[in-house]
Amino acid sequence: MPQFNDTELTAAVIKSFEDTPNPRAKFLLQELVKSLHEYVRKTDLTFEEWDYAIDFLTRTGQKCTPIRQEFILLSDVLGVSMLVDAVNHRERDGATETTVLGPFYVGEHKETPHGTDISATLEGERMFVQSRVTDLKGKPLAGVPVDVWHADDDGFYDSQKPTYATQGPSSRARFITDADGRFFFRTILPCSYPIPTDGPAGEMILQVGRHAMRPAHVHFLVNAPGYEPLITHVFIEGDKYLDSDVVFGVKDELVAHIEKRTDPLMPDGKPAPTPWHLMTYEFHIKPGQGMAPKPLMAASEDA
Repeated sequence: MPQFNDTELTAAVIKSFEDTPNPRAKFLLQELVKSLHEYVRKTDLTFEEWDYAIDFLTRTGQKCTPIRQEFILLSDVLGVSMLVDAVNHRERDGATETTVLGPFYVGEHKETPHGTDISATLEGERMFVQSRVTDLKGKPLAGVPVDVWHADDDGFYDSQKPTYATQGPSSRARFITDADGRFFFRTILPCSYPIPTDGPAGEMILQVGRHAMRPAHVHFLVNAPGYEPLITHVFIEGDKYLDSDVVFGVKDELVAHIEKRTDPLMPDGKPAPTPWHLMTYEFHIKPGQGMAPKPLMAASEDA
């Protein structure tokens, strides 16, 4: 009979998963047990600390809704999201760098005509985004859906506002690349913003003295058949939080120079307010497979 003490307990728990039918599930569970038990032993975890951890995770789950994923946010601020991304994208072969999905990929990404102002109802400095999707050899890829979303000039995503339920999405849309792999749209210049601090993840950040800020960026999800889905951001050059992103998501290649312009016309020939900003970025994707994530509300409806 095993003695369930601090030296024999781990082996007994690992052995309890020995008959797990799925080899991968067996491996993941046994490695999880090893890591968790080692953490408890290494830290001499107290009952009070264990109880706090249970309460913290319980409150994290309770904070989740169809338009808010507190566990993703917690994963982000602990660097786990970026680590999972890194180990799954070690070999880029010239493809655009990836980064975190974030907790605000929610709601509808409606197919939208090129040139649409996706932030037409919002205040802020206007920006024109022109982009292109190619393969690794520079061949343009037509008919590729690209989801875009970003925060407003106050640092809030549409789903964080009380008006979301009645007015629906803003600063998010889906564009389909044209024959030359291009897509373009109007919006506002995003700003740096704090992650939500009214839940357990934010509580932890504030208690340990870390700042809660993310540098300004626009999210893109490129999902072409026959290619690996690309989940990434384009960051705004010069943002003061580029070197200290609270979710560790910045990569040099993803920082874009945004031109401040005074031209009377935007690149599509339509009148421009003065001044305005121009973001230009080209995405390169690699052949492969993978399942792109669904927006939170769509995923919740399918469940």
